[in-house]
Parts: sequence; C-alpha cells; structure tokens
Amino acid sequence: MPKLLLLLAIALALYILFIRAQALPPHQRKAQYLKLGIVIAVGAVVFLTLTGRMHWVGAALTGLLVGARQLLPLLIRLFPMLSSLRNKASAAGPGQHSTVESAILRMHLDHESGKLSGEVLRGPLQDWRLDELDRSQLEDLLRYCQQEDNDSVQLLLSYLEQRFPGEADFGRQQQAAPDTGSGLSRAEALAVLGLEDNASDEDIVQAHRKLMQKLHPDRGGNDYLAAKVNQAKDFLLG
Repeated sequence: MPKLLLLLAIALALYILFIRAQALPPHQRKAQYLKLGIVIAVGAVVFLTLTGRMHWVGAALTGLLVGARQLLPLLIRLFPMLSSLRNKASAAGPGQHSTVESAILRMHLDHESGKLSGEVLRGPLQDWRLDELDRSQLEDLLRYCQQEDNDSVQLLLSYLEQRFPGEADFGRQQQAAPDTGSGLSRAEALAVLGLEDNASDEDIVQAHRKLMQKLHPDRGGNDYLAAKVNQAKDFLLG
C-alpha cells in the first residue's frame, strides 16, 4: 500500500507539472518540461531504491545531479565569469533594435529588417510573445487593450498591420497618434531610438533619421511608432 500511494503521488505531481507546462507560453515550456523530466527521474530512482533494485550510490548521484541543476542560477550569480559568458552568448543575436513599452505590451523594432516583435506584460496572455499568438488570440488581446490602455492598442495595431498586411479591419480601428508632449524618461527615449546611455547628439540624430526612413507614414510606415520616435528625439535634444 505505501508503494502504491507513492506511485499515485508521483503520477499526480507529473500530471500537475504537465498541465502547467501546457498552459505556459511556448518559449517557457522547455524549462517546465525539464522540471517534468527531473521529477520523472527522481520518482524512478526513489521507486527503484525502495524496491531494492537500485544501489544507494546511484540514488545519491541522482540527488547530486538534481541539486546541481537547482543550484545553477546561484552559481552564475556567485561567479561573474559564468554570467559574463552567458551574456556574451546572448549578445551574439540580432543587431540594434528599438523598444517601446506601454502598460500591457513591450514592442521591439529591428533596425535592419524593420520587423516588429513583442511580448505581453499583463493580462490574460501575460508573458506570451506576439509571434506565438494566433489570429484569434491576437483579436482577444486587441479587445483587452481597447478596454484598458490606448497606447497598447496603438502598439498592437502596429504589429498587426505588419503581420497581416492589407487587412483593413485592424488598421481602421487605429486612433489618433499620441501627444508628443507626454512624459518620457531618458531611459525610455533612448530605448525608443535603440541607443546607449552615452549616446551623443549626433548619434541621436542619426538613429532618428534611420528609423524615420522605415517608419514615416509617407513611406508606408506607422503613424504611432513614427510619433514615438519623434517624441524621443525631441526629448533627448531638449
């Protein structure tokens, strides 16, 4: 009976982890599946040890491996060398990009390709990336933004116009561009232009010119993002 209860407890834990993994955004499921694999391995080791089919040394080694996996984030914090290696690896990705953030969305614009990407910061689809959402989910997100925050509506419409070009049902819902007098912090303005904190006035002008070549409404760009880029430049050059 104790063994049966143990098996049932392990099966329940696996089921809960699997359901949680299925509910997560796709880019977060890998970590949850890893936890699921660890639970399966630990459960198998415990069961084999209790039934006398595994030597205690094997069980101890498994415990050490699981412990090492859990301690990895702490080791990275304690040893800056490991952290710097990880940062170098992540920095080897795409080129310069701009970031615009609202109450619900964080949007990124790649300067070279002009491609928009983003993630949801709060709401029913929190932590999902926009590229992971299908048409129906994006429409639900748009309705949520319309209820909560106009800036988020504008950002999402910018993305939808690019992902579904020529579909007027999204574009016609667009509202007026934001007031360029609204407050920005220096960090936010630099993020919009994709610049570092030590950017010079010349860097700001060049970044603004490059972005407007892609975003200006007369060139088929986006009104909202163009207004944000102008706002960021005006704020930084003050």
